[in-house]
Amino acid sequence: MSKIKVTWKKSAIGRPDIQARTIRALGLHRLGETVQHDDTPQVRGMIQSVIHLVEWTQSEQEGDGV
Repeated sequence: MSKIKVTWKKSAIGRPDIQARTIRALGLHRLGETVQHDDTPQVRGMIQSVIHLVEWTQSEQEGDGV
């Protein structure tokens, strides 16, 4: 399954509360932090709602069979 790397680039201060909560739900805690998620429609929707605050890249990653 492909993965998505999400990096928090801009502050959520002054933005609607739902956007700050979406950043938190993506697992981001500090500016500049990067997290990795499975590429699912749910994660893509979360990214789309805060696309102006984050950068993301998609990568095909070989699983270790776990």
